Amino acid sequence: MSSGIIPAARTAGRAVHSATPRENRVLLVVDMQNDFCPGGALAVPGGDELPKVINKLSRKFSHVILTQDWHPDDHLSFASSHPGEKPFGTIELPYGPQILWPDHCIQEEEGSEFHPALEVHNCEMIIRKGYLREIDSYSAFFENDRTTPTGLAGYLRERGLNRLFLVGLATDFCVAYSALDARRLGFEVTVIEAACRGIDLNGSLDAAWQQMEEAGVVRA
Repeated sequence: MSSGIIPAARTAGRAVHSATPRENRVLLVVDMQNDFCPGGALAVPGGDELPKVINKLSRKFSHVILTQDWHPDDHLSFASSHPGEKPFGTIELPYGPQILWPDHCIQEEEGSEFHPALEVHNCEMIIRKGYLREIDSYSAFFENDRTTPTGLAGYLRERGLNRLFLVGLATDFCVAYSALDARRLGFEVTVIEAACRGIDLNGSLDAAWQQMEEAGVVRA
């Protein structure tokens, strides 16, 4: 994502009506996994600083949902799946440009586990993404083909959870994709900056913040 441009999901947004004023908020904790923290395969600087912040935040919410990157070991987003390619290069897949990543968050391996300091006891759902070999998935709502849904939107709508507060890793990829998709789907969205960290690949962090602000995402 050299320019930070995030493709739009092919969906028409509509208003989401809350169940009750006090119970319409949800904390969405994005990919707080070992491989995205220092020492991991795709470490985000400062990622290990977040569990303590997120643990404290989670106690202020009645509803908490976690997302988890969950890749097969031959996922097509891995540079190792393409002989001669290197991590952080870009190739074309059937759904468009794809950044190639180091092998990370492989199913059932330690890197895919949540950071051991993360203690979110009131989590009610874990959304796994990226488990389809042929499609990467940054957003909590759609795979990177921008058409295949994860089912999260339907869950939130049925529960009347229309105010989303996002934290986690990484600001300029999975957090940003999730925030923008949530806005397109009609949700109110706040990204809590102190509880996020970014990769900043070729200016992607500033570009992602600009896109989020233009979409009406609150930066808190």
